[in-house]
Amino acid sequence: MTATPRPGTPAAAAAQHRAPGRQPPAPLAPALHRPPSAPAEKDRTDASVSMAVTLEEAPWLGWILVKALMRFAFMVANNLVAISSYICYVIILQPLRLLDSKRFWYIEGIMYKWLLGMVASWGWYAGYTVMEWGDDIKAVSQDEAVMLVNHQATGDVCTLMMCLQDKGLVVAQMMWLMDHIFKYTNFGIVSLIHGDFFIRQGKSHRDQQLLLLKKHLEENYRNRDRKWIVLFPEGGFLRKRRETSQAFAKKNNLPFLTHVTLPRIGATNIILSALVARQENGSPAGGDAKELKSKSKGLQWMIDTTIAYPKAEPIDIQTWILGYRKPTVTHVHYSLASGSRGKL
Repeated sequence: MTATPRPGTPAAAAAQHRAPGRQPPAPLAPALHRPPSAPAEKDRTDASVSMAVTLEEAPWLGWILVKALMRFAFMVANNLVAISSYICYVIILQPLRLLDSKRFWYIEGIMYKWLLGMVASWGWYAGYTVMEWGDDIKAVSQDEAVMLVNHQATGDVCTLMMCLQDKGLVVAQMMWLMDHIFKYTNFGIVSLIHGDFFIRQGKSHRDQQLLLLKKHLEENYRNRDRKWIVLFPEGGFLRKRRETSQAFAKKNNLPFLTHVTLPRIGATNIILSALVARQENGSPAGGDAKELKSKSKGLQWMIDTTIAYPKAEPIDIQTWILGYRKPTVTHVHYSLASGSRGKL
């Protein structure tokens, strides 16, 4: 005989819980559980924020586009007028070239400087300015010099145009060495008239181009009273040459460079051999006193020039023209080496 606990007592509750066939209450159905809402709400919030940012930026992006189109239209008109005027004046002044070549090239150089100043102003109006460091190169603006510049983008040329505008007549009496592709740009005809040299890259053209450069220097450099010559010895843009330069450095136990590349010395050697005055016992070789006085002192300075862009993001010519990048300051450092100190 089994005792039955009285209803309502703890023993009765325990017995009821242990009774066969009785199951504990079933959990709520999954459908009744409320799914976590945090991720979905976060996605909706992010989408709303993203949409808000886009709507806020729309007027600014629209203004950038309108400004770029206006700048492009202005620069097309600017080039048509300025370059056409330059060519017309050069043609009109051809009789002066026959009568007084030195005065003709002086006037041509002044007009050339104005054109380069025009290009420099495009960047200045867009807020692209330059901060210069190092040696004072204006102090040697009357001497002959070769300017060696690192190369990152097409905007390097425009940056130099801005830097050199306040260096006396340097720009007017300057010769540029640039890639032959620039010959086919809007400024190509001006550079051809001025006497700049367009060099073709590649091993198959190297020897021939060096011979042409030597001939060009002999025929045009001093006959047109040129003082400075600008050269990009790296032979191409940093982004294209860096890996090749680093591989060459590793193979030949040379410095491993990241922000510049190892220079190519072919064109530099031609320039130095053609333009540095020969010395005999510390004095220019050959000729009497009168001839030596009128003779050029030759290349006297080498200017090591380094262009550095903020965050290593170079400015290309499209940015310089359209001005869609925010205002920025480019840093340019100069280091002078003098032939009188035996460094050329």
